[in-house]
Amino acid sequence: MSFPIDLSPYRPLSLDPARPALTAEERAQLETNVQLCRDAIIFFTAVGAAKGVGGHSGGPYDIVPELLIADGFMRGTAEMDEGGVVPIYFDEAGHRVAIQYLMAVLNGELEIDRLLRYREAGSFLPGHPERGFTPGIKFSSGRLGHMWPFCNGVAMANPGKAVLVFGSDGAQQEGNDAEAARLAVAQKLNVKLIIDDNDVTIAGHPSEYMQGFDVAQTLEGHGMATETGDGEDLDALYARMRNALREDGPRAVINKRHMAVGIEGLEGSPKGHDVVSVEIALQYLEKRGHEAAVTYLKSVGKLSDPASYKGSSGKGAKNRDLFGTIVCDILDRMPDEERVARVRAIDSDLEGSCGMHHIRKRHPEVYVAGGIMERGNFSAAAGFGMEPGKQGIFGTFSAFLEMVVSELTMARLNQANVLCHFSHAGVDWMADNTCHFGINNFFADNGLPEHDKTRLYFPADQHQMRSVMEKIFWDEGARFVFSTRSGTPDILDANGEAYFGEGYEFVPGKDELIRDGSAGFVVSYGEMLYRALDAVERLRAEGLDVGLVNKPTLNVIDEEMLARIGGSGFVLVAESQNVKTGLGSKMGTWLLERGLAPKYRTIGTWRDGSGGLWEQMAHQGIDPNSVIAAVRGLAG
Repeated sequence: MSFPIDLSPYRPLSLDPARPALTAEERAQLETNVQLCRDAIIFFTAVGAAKGVGGHSGGPYDIVPELLIADGFMRGTAEMDEGGVVPIYFDEAGHRVAIQYLMAVLNGELEIDRLLRYREAGSFLPGHPERGFTPGIKFSSGRLGHMWPFCNGVAMANPGKAVLVFGSDGAQQEGNDAEAARLAVAQKLNVKLIIDDNDVTIAGHPSEYMQGFDVAQTLEGHGMATETGDGEDLDALYARMRNALREDGPRAVINKRHMAVGIEGLEGSPKGHDVVSVEIALQYLEKRGHEAAVTYLKSVGKLSDPASYKGSSGKGAKNRDLFGTIVCDILDRMPDEERVARVRAIDSDLEGSCGMHHIRKRHPEVYVAGGIMERGNFSAAAGFGMEPGKQGIFGTFSAFLEMVVSELTMARLNQANVLCHFSHAGVDWMADNTCHFGINNFFADNGLPEHDKTRLYFPADQHQMRSVMEKIFWDEGARFVFSTRSGTPDILDANGEAYFGEGYEFVPGKDELIRDGSAGFVVSYGEMLYRALDAVERLRAEGLDVGLVNKPTLNVIDEEMLARIGGSGFVLVAESQNVKTGLGSKMGTWLLERGLAPKYRTIGTWRDGSGGLWEQMAHQGIDPNSVIAAVRGLAG
């Protein structure tokens, strides 16, 4: 079906920064353009919600006015060698890709009907912009606060032209931006920050959890000129953006507004950050008179993985949520005074994605809303755990582990005790795509072996997650517990009972024999274990006696198990980590150092994503069929 909202009334504007105000005709067309774009964004992001692939609506909806004005200035100065604007809508706020896709359509670079497949596998419309991946997208982003420092370099490479960077109050919390501000001011770089200051991030309102933080005052403290106003007042917004372009050097245009302004049920709420619900979208579209869009949205069904998996059961519990519940259960057993004295849990605005919200609700006395500041929050958690018997807890996405490696070194040098939960590990269900892949988790294992107590754990299901957490909670040093965005079903033993159920006790550093085999072994862990088990069960049914080993402690060698698999015919490491940095890159060395030389292969994440959810696994060649093919290749 064709895109059910008629975009033909849209007319791009060509705006001259030399003119002090919009004409009546320009203002009327801008109003039409803004409303049309906002309606389209709500519609096709809601299609993503209906399909179950998620997405984000409020952020791209918010910044439509300033982005369209910026587009007009880009068009109006396109022929100018001096005083022009680099024609790229750089955005450092992360989840505002929907407006980027819509502009690609309106600029004739992307087919409009592609928007109906927003975030689907193979649609090339992932949850963040990726340069060279989607037609019309000219930059890549993903982690908050990363684009402004990058755009400082773009400004150096384009003297005489302004570089526009769309930011947010959330992105401005990142330490990268403080460094970028100082460089931009010192070098007088012609970077213009267009900041949506809506007082909303994922976990709440910065004015409440980050008291003292003010975007304008922070930037002014670095020496940057700012101008603040109402982001919904088109005339004033035009004037402030024009002023920024007409002045040399770095300037910030700060736009105040409610998140998802004008959307009943979302306005001003942190829920507006995420994808609009189908119910709210239908109400909005009906009110706007988009009957065809309403009909289409009502017809959209949820996508689901059609596969079934042998050797496991259940729909799949989410370990990332269970983490917080287990921590709370442990805290429940402690006296109040001891709990406050010995434990502190610091969130980085991802509480609902990491299970930290359970700690906030059940034990607010040990919970800290740390805002979007991963490096500083990790160090604070580690600093709390500097004394023996004290425990810092830190949580964020696995993709952001790469951001705290230096702070981890300092934590080790200070003998800190810090329990880290890095969710969204691997690639499963990662519609946000490549920039959010958590595939370099072994970067955390970078201490010197002499005294290093760092341990990396990746439980395979909900039962093992609880056993792991109960066992390691009070251990010393840095402990990393990984979980996936997706749920993982319960692993079953050969008799069909829960392998990690009643009677199971986790032993740190010990590998686990899930299935024995005489021909060779598959070694796996985490969300890959149930997929590898499905492959092993199917191979065994065909007559190939292959075994399966679970390695829940990723960075400790189990000599007994290594000797066992090393004496077999072959070893396949099946994981979702980066093939360059994961377990497979290490285990081959461990085998050779001990004179063990089975046929050996590793499969893991090796290329950019394709969007979508479970489909990412087959795209990387790590689904059960791919495991089967790899085993057959090794077995000859």
